[in-house]
Amino acid sequence: MKISIIGYSGSGKSTLAQKLGERLSLPVLHQDSVHWLPGWRERDPAESDRIVNAFLDAHPEGWIIDGNYRKMAYSRRMAEADLIVCLEFSRAVCLVRVLKRWLANRGRTRPDMGEGCDEKVDLAFIRWILRDGRSPAIRQRRQALREQYPEKYVLLKNQKQVDGFLQRFALRGNQ
Repeated sequence: MKISIIGYSGSGKSTLAQKLGERLSLPVLHQDSVHWLPGWRERDPAESDRIVNAFLDAHPEGWIIDGNYRKMAYSRRMAEADLIVCLEFSRAVCLVRVLKRWLANRGRTRPDMGEGCDEKVDLAFIRWILRDGRSPAIRQRRQALREQYPEKYVLLKNQKQVDGFLQRFALRGNQ
């Protein structure tokens, strides 16, 4: 199975990817860990695309990738995915989750981030969560994706829906 997870910052993309990876015994790629590699500002943007394409090539049997990055094999990921899971939680929920994540990981690098990219929250990121990351262009792109792949697009808007979605996948070894 191949699963692409997209959605708003703080909606739980990486957490869902990790849980699905464990349940399905599939490799997981967190795109944040590719984007935020050391030296990301100086790196050729095509390098991130090459990393994601190499991951896809290395795992033709199945994978889970979380992230929205359009310059990282976006069209290929969406076309090859058996499921496209979109997490569209409210602004308030996303902000609270990001703040909790920051408090839990302050001064450390989360496992789903690039090495040396310590957890932080600043005004620009808060603005992204509350406004910029929900722009009309982003909403239109998601709607186009939903229309292009209606048979494999799953929209989850709250934790109860995520929990119900996860119940569809038994833990390996418990079948």
